[in-house]
Amino acid sequence: MLERIAEAVIGGDEVAAPTLVTQALATELPARDVLYEGLLKGMTEVGRRFRDGEYFIPEVLVAAEAMKAGMAVLKPYLARAGVKPEHTAVIGTVRGDLHDIGKNLVATMLEGAGFEVIDLGVDVSPEKLIAACRDRKADVVGLSALLTTTMPMMEVAIRQMEAELSPRPAVIIGGAPITQEYADKIGADGYGPDAATGAELAKRLCRKR
Repeated sequence: MLERIAEAVIGGDEVAAPTLVTQALATELPARDVLYEGLLKGMTEVGRRFRDGEYFIPEVLVAAEAMKAGMAVLKPYLARAGVKPEHTAVIGTVRGDLHDIGKNLVATMLEGAGFEVIDLGVDVSPEKLIAACRDRKADVVGLSALLTTTMPMMEVAIRQMEAELSPRPAVIIGGAPITQEYADKIGADGYGPDAATGAELAKRLCRKR
């Protein structure tokens, strides 16, 4: 049953996923297993296929919708079982930049990796990032920029977080003009060249903390 749930997510079947979740719960499978061995296992495979060029943005988006449909059924059971996300990520496109397609994909992949995701949207100031980190006790911050003119805001945000947050959450950055060299230069903890890699990096950084 759990494998069928994962397959429904991988196939982007928005009807089958919640139906299978309901059936699994009816057989008294633990909600945690349905989440981790079913829905999230499916999204992990979607992330791998996206990273390896087997899936593209449309396939990722329909898979995410299938996962969300399954989660809508599962959430009350998770709450009753006391199952909560292990880590929290705050993400946003930096101040002055209004691009969000890549950021939205990263949010999807992080949710598929089991994170609670606080998506602050676009044109996000360092102050808003810091407030969200304090409020939600973030483990990871993800910063996105598409314009070369807004890239310096990443360093500004990191410096402010270093000054005001102790300990500072791990910071990963990404976007079309971003490179590993730039991440190293501004003191980011990592660089994600694509959404799936970014989510995997976030998980690795959390395991180190």
